[in-house]
Amino acid sequence: MKDNGFEAYKGMRKIIIAIDGPAGSGKSTTARLVAQKLGYTYIDTGAMYRALTLKVIESNVDPNDEDSIVKLAENTRIDLIYENGNLKVILDNRDVSDKIRTPEVTSLVSVVSAHPKVRDIMVKKQRELGKDGGVVIDGRDIGTVVFPNADLKIFMTADVKERAKRRQKELKAQGFEIEIEKLIKEIEERDEFDSNREISPLKKADDAIEIDTTNLTIEEQVELVLKKAYELINQNSN
Repeated sequence: MKDNGFEAYKGMRKIIIAIDGPAGSGKSTTARLVAQKLGYTYIDTGAMYRALTLKVIESNVDPNDEDSIVKLAENTRIDLIYENGNLKVILDNRDVSDKIRTPEVTSLVSVVSAHPKVRDIMVKKQRELGKDGGVVIDGRDIGTVVFPNADLKIFMTADVKERAKRRQKELKAQGFEIEIEKLIKEIEERDEFDSNREISPLKKADDAIEIDTTNLTIEEQVELVLKKAYELINQNSN
């Protein structure tokens, strides 16, 4: 598919693109690149929950203590800033882009994000960011809960072993050496937890387009999503 760039789509109605999927499926990288191609805003909800989880850890709050986390969330500012194509996560005016990707945060983010009252606060923040359209937003419940009326819904999947390899590569770049078997186990446990939690479980929306990224390059993933997006933008502008 030839990429015409977002210049050709200026002035047209801006749509909401929701990309959901489990950890390591490629949703965040794809969402960020699609947003760049369209000139849209990218909203990384996973980074928002990770930032809050980091604050929980640093504040010595029990990750199972919902009421205390709610108080933290109510008094927390999370900004997502893009510079030269890179996401900066700013927690209370402090850059925590690297700190939110540590194994400690990863091990607790599902617990923190599972609390219903916490999710209520975070979903409100996410809806406010995307209410005017022109956004690509990724997570686990975007197409089902946050923006159930999103114009385009994508659900990404991938083989567990492939997702573990991607995670291992990411961690190695940060200086962490973790065995692949350990990562596979962690991903499987997180999938189980996220898919079976009572509030906002990881789930494919009925009208979402499923993309298996196991054998796809990032470029191929982006192309597939862009093709669908351009089709919708053209339909909405006719």
